[in-house]
Order: sequence, then structure tokens, then C-alpha cells
Amino acid sequence: MTPTPVTVSIHRIVSPDRVPEVTAWVQAGVRLANRWPGFLGSGWIRAAEGSTDWIMLYRFADAERLEAWETSADRRSWLAEGEGLVTEHAVTKRTGIEGWFDPPLRQDEPSGPPLLPAPPRWKQSIAIWLGFFPVNLTFTALVAWLVPAFDGLPLVLQVLITTLILTPIMSFWVLPWVTGRLRTWLHRPPRRRFAPSTS
Repeated sequence: MTPTPVTVSIHRIVSPDRVPEVTAWVQAGVRLANRWPGFLGSGWIRAAEGSTDWIMLYRFADAERLEAWETSADRRSWLAEGEGLVTEHAVTKRTGIEGWFDPPLRQDEPSGPPLLPAPPRWKQSIAIWLGFFPVNLTFTALVAWLVPAFDGLPLVLQVLITTLILTPIMSFWVLPWVTGRLRTWLHRPPRRRFAPSTS
């Protein structure tokens, strides 16, 4: 099976007067991680100018190589150098279906735009359906026309053959194409609702 990439999002608190030191520390960590097998890229972003909230992200090709990096002596040494510079607030790891909805990481500029948060589940579901429905419909029509005997196979065997054929088509071609077309909508932030004034 194809390894599933893992994206790690770390929310860290950074004092505004330590930004140059933290920037240098993060860049050192990126250079270090870049030497590890399976490293796919990283980035970070501040919530706003002068904000203490930093979101730092990195991605590995699979969970095993991510674990090797996270438990390595190199990373422990690097984290030790950052003690007092940052405070870790929250860590999130994402795999599987959310990976289809990640914007691509910039390999040439580690400090460039990082991954956006995954879209809401309902948007993910719509995007998947928009890809799956026409592909499944086309496949069913083609099989009925080209292989009439397919309909006589046991249901389990029909489903097995269908999923074996359609899963890689969806994963490697259809979903990347659909999410690329819908990226603006998928990652659009929700509208803020303002409470009516009581004054």
C-alpha cells in the first residue's frame, strides 16, 4: 500500500521581542529535518502582526519516518535549544482523507506559505461526492456496456473489483483535480456573524 503522509501542526506561543531568535531557531530545525528520510516540507505562520501565536507545520511521508524524526537525538537537542524561546500550546497530527485537501507545501522555500487548516467535514464530503459520483456513474455504464457478464458476478466480487479500480483513480487523479478547482471555496474562512446591538 502507498504510505500515508502525516502533517503535524504545532501551536506555539512566542514573545514578540524574541521573533528574530525564534525565526533562526525554526530555520535551524527545518535544515535539520531536511536531512531526515521522508521529510516532505514545512512552514510557519503568525496569526497577525505582533501576535504571540505561531502555527508551525511539517510533513513526513509516513508515520514510521515521522516517529523516527520525533524521537531522534537531533530533534531533542534542537528542542532543548528552543527552551525559553517558545511555549508549546497544542499539537495536531492529520493523516488520511484530510491530506487530499492540503495545499501543496513549497519545497524551495521552507519559510513560505504553510498548509492551511483542513476544510470543514461537510465541504470535504461535497468535494469527494463531486468526484466520486461521475466517476462511479461512468465506470458502471462502461462495464454494463463492455462486460455484460459483470452484472452476474456475486455482489461482493463486483464491489471488490469496482473499488480496486476506482480507488487509485480517485486518489491520484480525480480528487487532486476536484480539490484544485474548489480550493478557494474549500479554504474560505467562515463568515463572522455579528450579534445585534442592544444599545
